[in-house]
Amino acid sequence: MNHLDGKNSGSATYYRLSKPDRSLRGHITLDGSKSISNRALTVLALAGADPAAQLQRLSTSKDTTTLQRLLAQTGSNYDAGDAGTTFRFMTAYLATRPGTQVLTGSPRMRERPVGALVQALRDLGANIQFLERDGYPPLQIGEPKNLGVATRQVRIQADTSSQFLSALLMIGPYLPAGLELIPEGPLVSRPYLEMTLRLMRYFGAQADWQGDQIRVEPGGYTPRPLVVEADWSAASYWYSMAAFADEVDLTLHGLFAESWQGDSVLPTMMAQFGIQTTFQENGLHLSKSSPPTGAVSPVPPLHGGARGGYFEWDFLDCPDLAQTLAVVCAGLGQQGLFTGLDTLAIKETDRIAALRTELAKVHVSLSKLPARFSKKQPDRTFYLLDGQAQWTGVPHFATYNDHRMAMSFAPLAMLQPVNIAQPEVVSKSYPAFWEHLKAVGFVVDEPHP
Repeated sequence: MNHLDGKNSGSATYYRLSKPDRSLRGHITLDGSKSISNRALTVLALAGADPAAQLQRLSTSKDTTTLQRLLAQTGSNYDAGDAGTTFRFMTAYLATRPGTQVLTGSPRMRERPVGALVQALRDLGANIQFLERDGYPPLQIGEPKNLGVATRQVRIQADTSSQFLSALLMIGPYLPAGLELIPEGPLVSRPYLEMTLRLMRYFGAQADWQGDQIRVEPGGYTPRPLVVEADWSAASYWYSMAAFADEVDLTLHGLFAESWQGDSVLPTMMAQFGIQTTFQENGLHLSKSSPPTGAVSPVPPLHGGARGGYFEWDFLDCPDLAQTLAVVCAGLGQQGLFTGLDTLAIKETDRIAALRTELAKVHVSLSKLPARFSKKQPDRTFYLLDGQAQWTGVPHFATYNDHRMAMSFAPLAMLQPVNIAQPEVVSKSYPAFWEHLKAVGFVVDEPHP
């Protein structure tokens, strides 16, 4: 069940965060990208290679260590816990393996739909059964006797999760005739699919996106070394802190100007809040200037930009940044118009509902706009964020077992002390988050019952 009553299940602790000043200075070495790490691990497992011999700066996130454990284990029962990417990639991976396996996850994972991926694999000949409720984990995945034998073409709805499509693409080189994948409907998170294809090509696969079809030729992968770039999603929380700071002199190590990650749009996105990004040899440097009054972003409206005194962005290609930017707008009192939040309801929690509940604690509203506001784009839903975060006392932000809720709200401590519940949830993607905050001068009081 999702708990959106301000309480968290599974933890009775919280951290109290504060910052004695409004200065943000230091050097932070970010963890490797979870998205790249998980794809590289899956590809190398399909190739039968040892990832330790090929991958440098692999993510230390819980999702990645869970995937490593499952790919290395023997036996027939696999538990992905609450790792959504891991569950989806393992579903396709196990469909190529001999024997019969059971793949399950946490209670929340068993609420997250996987039917579209399973149906696509079945269309390719996979033998997969739902053990409890149709369309949801746990799964029984049988022998791949007919996988890819009768057809190489599969259609799948593209508006649920790009991870479904990535999972299918990565097994393509190991199907007898390869794969022709046809996404149907609005495509979400396209940069993540581009990342998957670039990584597949890096390891020797032939994969091309032509028109409405993605073709993958048979032939497998060739293992080779890869240095995993740092995680741009993790960088977003530092950009958020910089937006609230008076003085910024911060270096983030491990990020590349030429990135495979869709979240690398951050420098463009945050420039309108006065954050200047300078790329260096081994990372980037953040500084701050006063944003121009009434500035209009060169990015076209409804993709992003400041327009008429408010922040506007389409998060369809970068949904993991939506929570961060919602809190940035709230902390600065910047009205925001958000769209492209289609996948947020099926993440670790219903992130739209969670944002609405927690922002209300500091007198900020997040409202779904009536359909008449979408006349020119009837397939889109728009949300308006309004108000400036204000509080007396210390607000207690619930996180709903969602790592991004914890890290998105933590930067508000730049303004005044806040409490963050379930602080341990950051281990899912950024285990060193709290230690990194301490390194730049945050006070992290722990644990509070």
